Amino acid sequence: MSQEYKLGDLVWAKMKGFSPWPGRVALPPPELSKPPKKSVTVQCIYFFGTNNYAWIEDNNIKPYQEFKEQLIKSCKTAAFKEAVNQIEEYIVNPEKFGDIDGHQRNPEEEFDKLKEEMESEEQDSQPEEPELEVKKKSSTPKIRLGISKVKPIKRSSSAGLKASAKKKSKRSLSRSYTDTEADKPSMLNHSFSKKSSLLHRPSNIMRPDTPPLDLENVSDTLLEKNIKASQMKFGFLGLGIMGSGIVKNLLNSGHKVLVWNRTAAKCKDFEKVGATIAVTPCDVVEEADITFSCVADPQAAKEMVFGNCGVLHCASLEGKGYVEMTSVDADTSHDIVEAVGGKGGRYLEAQIQGSKTQAEEGTLILLAAGDRSLFDDCQSCFKAMSKNSFYLGSDIGNASKMNSVLQVVGGVSLAALAEGLALADRAGLNQADLLDVLALTPLASPHLILKGRAMIESSYSTHQPLTHMQKDLKLALSLGDALEQSLPLTATTNEIFKHAKRLGYANHDVAAVYIRARF
Repeated sequence: MSQEYKLGDLVWAKMKGFSPWPGRVALPPPELSKPPKKSVTVQCIYFFGTNNYAWIEDNNIKPYQEFKEQLIKSCKTAAFKEAVNQIEEYIVNPEKFGDIDGHQRNPEEEFDKLKEEMESEEQDSQPEEPELEVKKKSSTPKIRLGISKVKPIKRSSSAGLKASAKKKSKRSLSRSYTDTEADKPSMLNHSFSKKSSLLHRPSNIMRPDTPPLDLENVSDTLLEKNIKASQMKFGFLGLGIMGSGIVKNLLNSGHKVLVWNRTAAKCKDFEKVGATIAVTPCDVVEEADITFSCVADPQAAKEMVFGNCGVLHCASLEGKGYVEMTSVDADTSHDIVEAVGGKGGRYLEAQIQGSKTQAEEGTLILLAAGDRSLFDDCQSCFKAMSKNSFYLGSDIGNASKMNSVLQVVGGVSLAALAEGLALADRAGLNQADLLDVLALTPLASPHLILKGRAMIESSYSTHQPLTHMQKDLKLALSLGDALEQSLPLTATTNEIFKHAKRLGYANHDVAAVYIRARF
């Protein structure tokens, strides 16, 4: 049987990924949102030393005195020592702390109120409701919250930084991970002090707003290129972060472009500046001389070709070109070239190196392999998209493999930068000073300095989605498996990015990997 806890019990409470922390079973403050009901009992824990609250599962809570000798050595940080000092002082003289919960309330009245709220919901919820029972010992109520399986509050700290606003919903006393609850990215100062700790995790994991693309604004870089547009008609499948910027430059450089996107509404803005909208991928390929595909991942790339109303539904591809710009593995590229070539089409893989900013400015790097004549026919388009394009031979897969190698270097470097900044912060060093010094060393990289600034400012507007980097690392690991090449650093980095995704930062910029390193 699980341990029963009552209000005021002193405990060790553990969040995933962190050492047990001294705390006290407490009533939730008004600012602490109530998560949806599920099935695992949780308690609201007040954390000493941080003044934070969080819902913690019973199996991650242990009585303080019973496990004191065992767990007091689990962490040696200054913040942890301060928390232990506080709880020990509280044991000796609780009156000195007053109402350490930070809210003057009558426990029994509050608990009765919570009970009434939960009972009032029973008529509108599932047949099996969470169990709530009250057992009283003297004046202290025992809390038994039969609450669903709960994950840490997805807010500013794993111990629950206080929410900025109350939720209108009164569903129950637990909270699960969501990606849509916050308004803006957190801009926390990550420096440690006695009043802050690793428990202060950035509060908002909602995908940051991405500034709208100004389609009519021609970049200076594009103007300097003096491009003579090809008279062929080009199709483009996918108007995501990268595709939108690429199509913008194709249109602004005078190319005729037919577009399709899974979310049709995105096409309307491009229609206003000269693009033609198609109903299906098949329609694009049939009307265009050369079609570019730039979608999310290998699976989406295959759907463009093999899916309903995809490329293979065209009667004939004779003489037509198909350029795959999606970051795919060599096997996927081989599957596509066989399908396109089987219908008389030409195929080129053109992998992209760069981010949203480079796509909009037309300064990407393109790595191409496949049909040389198609590569030559795309030169005016490639000039509009990139500052350089490389032809890596006719062997399909060469571009995909080169892209994977480069993503390994980039991903490992970002993870190393995140850990370095986290270590500097823990050591009490100024992170901005670290970046200034780094910029003067042989390790200097404009990309790393830019991402480093984003990390220390918690500015994660998406330029290169974190989930795309993790996908590319996974593709690199698959390549390593096929070639029996050991990639231990890549494997570890992949796990770091996977963890950052699970924390809710999949659609944030790759700089959000810092969250995993820092916390």
